Amino acid sequence: MEALYKGKVATVWQISQDKSAQPDWVKDAFAKGYLHWLDNHLRILMAGLNPSTTENLKTGVVGSLGGGFAGYGMYELGYIGDYLDITNHRVISEKTFERNYQTID
Repeated sequence: MEALYKGKVATVWQISQDKSAQPDWVKDAFAKGYLHWLDNHLRILMAGLNPSTTENLKTGVVGSLGGGFAGYGMYELGYIGDYLDITNHRVISEKTFERNYQTID
C-alpha cells in the first residue's frame, strides 16, 4: 500500500500473518530472511529491506567485507497491526499511522 507521510509517498504494509494480504516485496523479504516471525511479533532486518549504502550509513548500519551486516540497530520488532514503512525505515503503531499518514487510494 502507498501512503503520504510528510507530503511524500511511502510504501507501507500493515503487519499481519495473513499471507494472502502480503504484497510481493513482503513475500520476497520473507524468502530472503529479512522478515521473520517470532511468536506474534516480526523481526525486521531494515538494512536488507532497502540496501542503499547511503541510507544504511545514515541509519548506522555498516556492511562488512564478508557480505553481512555489522552494527547496532539492525533489527526492529513489529507487532501484528503495526505498520512497516519501508521507505522511511520505520515501524509505527496503528494509532501513529492513522494520525501521521494518509493512504493513497
